[in-house]
Amino acid sequence: MKNLLKEIKPSRKEQQEVKKIIREIIKSIRIANTKVSLGGSSAKGTWLKNNHDIDIYIKFNPKKYEGIDIAEVLKDNVQGTVLHGSRDYLQLKKGNYTVELIPIMEIKSVEHAQNITDISPFHAKWVNKHKKYKGDIMLAKAFAKANGFYGAESFIKGFSGYSMEVLTIHYKGFKKLLKNVSQWKRTTVIDTEKHHKKKVQLNEAKMLSPIILVDPVQATRNVTAVVSPEKYDLFKKKAKEYLKHPRKEMFVKKEFSLEELQKKKGEKIILELVPLEGKRDVVGAKLLKCFEYIKEQLKEHDFVIKEANWHWKEGENAILYYIFKEQKLSPTIKHYGPPVKQKERLEHFKESWKQYPVKEEKGRSYVMLSRKYSKPKDLITDLIGTDTIKSRAKKVEI
Repeated sequence: MKNLLKEIKPSRKEQQEVKKIIREIIKSIRIANTKVSLGGSSAKGTWLKNNHDIDIYIKFNPKKYEGIDIAEVLKDNVQGTVLHGSRDYLQLKKGNYTVELIPIMEIKSVEHAQNITDISPFHAKWVNKHKKYKGDIMLAKAFAKANGFYGAESFIKGFSGYSMEVLTIHYKGFKKLLKNVSQWKRTTVIDTEKHHKKKVQLNEAKMLSPIILVDPVQATRNVTAVVSPEKYDLFKKKAKEYLKHPRKEMFVKKEFSLEELQKKKGEKIILELVPLEGKRDVVGAKLLKCFEYIKEQLKEHDFVIKEANWHWKEGENAILYYIFKEQKLSPTIKHYGPPVKQKERLEHFKESWKQYPVKEEKGRSYVMLSRKYSKPKDLITDLIGTDTIKSRAKKVEI
């Protein structure tokens, strides 16, 4: 583990580069009654090698800026690309690094937060209380990234960096984290700071995820609210896999290869999508919708999918692919109507399909129709022209 940790930790050169950028930015921001400080994984010392994202918080004095839109104040004083979130923030490019300047209110307790971002410094403070687990946290993050369940963006629906930090600290290290994750049930509730003496009380929206991870610094927040059942199950699967056969390769993200994809057996359809411009999370969510819509339609038309997935890296085109089981579809399909006992609905069904003989199967009416699509490519070709796809991608090619 020590050797592996050396490989995922930022090099001394990288650390010096980041420190230099941070110093320059902090020195350049001059807004009255504010303090500028480092945020995110950099502030916690849990960032990984080749992670070129830096968060910097501009803390506004709440008394001096009461009733004032601090995002607008930041935009008026600093040049940068405006990104929209729960509160607008700025993005700057510094060499190979992306720096995000996030305006927050400088508050003394989470109860005074006006926005979710105001609580972020409390997250760093809590994580920094557990410095002995920093190496374990870095291993956990590298493991999550390499195995495809890292990232709380709406198009990923995985585990955020903060959730990996909390989980690693809760289970007291990386190995214990994997051991416990491998034993997770269908749903999991974790309350590290024991905010809730009885059953965790969170609103319905926070209960949709298979895992409830109560924020150690904010009792009403589920840190893992966005985690999908698929990513939850993937974490469990990969934890079991590693415990059974520990290996270094499970910490290295396998780069997507179109050549490797082409080698896979079975009929396959590969689409290349030119994404729209915009914020990464929004663009990604639109591409995900394209992927899911096509997959749903293929299933509705009886095509059996052996494997389907998609790949997108910001600044590049997206690749969607579907691999099918060998099958021969019948030339006709059954289109079902109401139960034959429901006379009024049955008459309406017969009237609607009067050019076809209405038949009965297990008390249900139906007519036989010609199958519109016998090949998946024909269906996908038509789907590309629908508004669902055209409104979410600039261009699509098969």
